[in-house]
Amino acid sequence: MECSHDYLIVGGGMAADAAAKSIREIDAAADVGIVGDEAAPPYQRPPLSKALWKGDKSPGDIDLDTAASGAVVHGGRRIVALDRAAHLARDDHGNSYRYCRLLLATGATPRRLPFDAGERMIHFRTLDDYRALRRFAVKGAHVAVVGGGFIGSELAASLAGAGCKVTMLFPGPSIGAGRYPDALCHFLDDYYREHGVTVSAGVNVVDGKAVGEGVELALSDGETLRVDAVAVGIGVTPNAELAEQAGLKVDNGVVVDDRLRSSDADIWAAGDIANFRNPALDRRLRVEHEDAAVGMGKHAGRVMAGIDEPYDTLPFFYSDLFDLGYEAVGLLDSHLDVVEDWREPCREGVVYYLDGGRVRGVLLWNTWDQVDAARELIAQAGPFDASSLRGRLPHST
Repeated sequence: MECSHDYLIVGGGMAADAAAKSIREIDAAADVGIVGDEAAPPYQRPPLSKALWKGDKSPGDIDLDTAASGAVVHGGRRIVALDRAAHLARDDHGNSYRYCRLLLATGATPRRLPFDAGERMIHFRTLDDYRALRRFAVKGAHVAVVGGGFIGSELAASLAGAGCKVTMLFPGPSIGAGRYPDALCHFLDDYYREHGVTVSAGVNVVDGKAVGEGVELALSDGETLRVDAVAVGIGVTPNAELAEQAGLKVDNGVVVDDRLRSSDADIWAAGDIANFRNPALDRRLRVEHEDAAVGMGKHAGRVMAGIDEPYDTLPFFYSDLFDLGYEAVGLLDSHLDVVEDWREPCREGVVYYLDGGRVRGVLLWNTWDQVDAARELIAQAGPFDASSLRGRLPHST
């Protein structure tokens, strides 16, 4: 089969959906095609580790209704080759797609543990992964969560809230180590334990195998752990292989300019795979969160459809951890100079991350409606210090 699209979007996630909708808003007659390797059409990803476990949403509720934009979604197919000269893409089913303009929104792939323990070990990323884990993560089941970072901490909280017995395993000294101030990290360790989670810090999972109706894990401290299922959240790597095959400039993702255009004038990139320069931080970033996927997808779609404007947004990200929550902007790196401004220690406040007197990141801990103010602060030259920052961003009321 061969088909042609004015705009071809490679990848079927939130960035693809946002791009398709913004293209059609500007070019109502546009022929937009989306090729994604998941069978499901584009859907919201954050509920996979949040709202779906609380019962606030069902899988049917997270569909983004991409088809309503008029885009043709070719699901369950993966583009494996790009011929830039011919403006032709080929998928793993032998189909070809001609395009005038193309967006790479191929997302990222979970890092994997170096062994296979069968169907009860899920490297968590997709709707299918959620459904697979949900089969085994029933009330009372013992689930090991491997990872103490963003996804690991969300999953552990959600699984415990769903009535599972949860053991967290990670090599770092505490939950969120390297991102949060030490006192907040230690608070979270205790907070998770108070909510029934076994927190095993400083531990690597070195091997595992399927054992009956469960998984047996071998740990770096010499212990073994028998569980009903394993959820792995140890980070992702950008799906840049197609861009590399096509000869595009790749460096920790697809390198794009301030219009999100790649080194090929007819190819753009957005979402997890896009390496873009942010003017407020004066550095290149690659961001793996919802706000970046949706915002960059929308912006790339507008530029592809003829609106010439720079992408200068600093994306934010957020998380829910039991009854705690946060929004964050910029670089959360505890190796920077950290200024803590708590209304209630570790419960509500703002954490600033400084480098040479400039604010490089802001953590809004149980503090809301301050993302834009945090962005403005990061864009300012300063210099700032503890005395000038305390009380600068209002806490929640």
